[in-house]
Amino acid sequence: MSCSGLGKTFDDRPVLHDVALALEEGSILGLIGPSGCGKTTTVRLLIGLLHPTTGSATVWNTPSTRLTASQRGRIGYLPQLPPLFPDLSLWENLSFHASMYGLRLRRRRRLHEMLRWVHLDEHRHKKVREASGGMQRRVALAAAFVHDPVLAFLDEPTAGIDPILRSALWEQFHEMRDQGRTMLVTTQYVGETAYCDYVGVLSDGELLLVDTPENLRRAAFDGEVIDIELSHEVDPADVGSLARIGCARSQPEQLTSRVWRLVVDDADAAIVRVEEAGAQSNLPIVEAREHVVDFDEAFVRIIERHRRGTAHGASTISDDVVARASSEVR
Repeated sequence: MSCSGLGKTFDDRPVLHDVALALEEGSILGLIGPSGCGKTTTVRLLIGLLHPTTGSATVWNTPSTRLTASQRGRIGYLPQLPPLFPDLSLWENLSFHASMYGLRLRRRRRLHEMLRWVHLDEHRHKKVREASGGMQRRVALAAAFVHDPVLAFLDEPTAGIDPILRSALWEQFHEMRDQGRTMLVTTQYVGETAYCDYVGVLSDGELLLVDTPENLRRAAFDGEVIDIELSHEVDPADVGSLARIGCARSQPEQLTSRVWRLVVDDADAAIVRVEEAGAQSNLPIVEAREHVVDFDEAFVRIIERHRRGTAHGASTISDDVVARASSEVR
């Protein structure tokens, strides 16, 4: 699956522009971004439910809007709104989806298998209108995989599902990936990016970067981060001298009266150099330690930096990050 220069306009209003992706087989790509940023539109374009205004999207070297019935039979799709019949049971809904893909032989075994997969087999006779939102989401997820697809597009598959079940589902996604299946997953839970092989960040219709989860943390600050704790408050100019250590990438940022933050190339090496520089300049350093950026913090910082840059007419995402967005996932 790949796309290039992908864009979509609704009623003369651009909602997505110049998106480029190339997804490696047997991997999971997660798409994250604020509400309304274009995640669902991207998925619909990639699967061929929408025609692009600009650019192109292909699946198995075929334009996504021209996929054959046979090719579509190898794709699983979970839309944001589950396609379920409220007056049918969970079993009947899943059976209907199986029939749409022509499953006949051993269908009962497959339905039981999929309902157990989403922890719903004991609720199979419950009508959809009586089921919770999380149950409806899970049976829709089972429907997306009932025909054993090799490529799946999942739009917020774990929305409304409790953390224990979310973790169990991600374990099963990993098992599918290890069997060679490929998945593109949008999620509202930023922490789920840790489960993906690659992460794409969307903001206001733009794909800001595509990288590994670990590099996403680094991209938030354009480097690794260390926090420096002092025994007492000192003149900021004295702390500013730490910017001259060899691996510093920024001026120190004051967090509190006694704690400063410094972006560096390598946290371990920088801690040693900071302690040496502090001793030479008589800075009262109590401790220099790495600050491990969590995914929520990284996400917020990347989005805010992009919006500040857009407001000033220029992107603030570094050139090396932009380069990875077009070449990393291949």
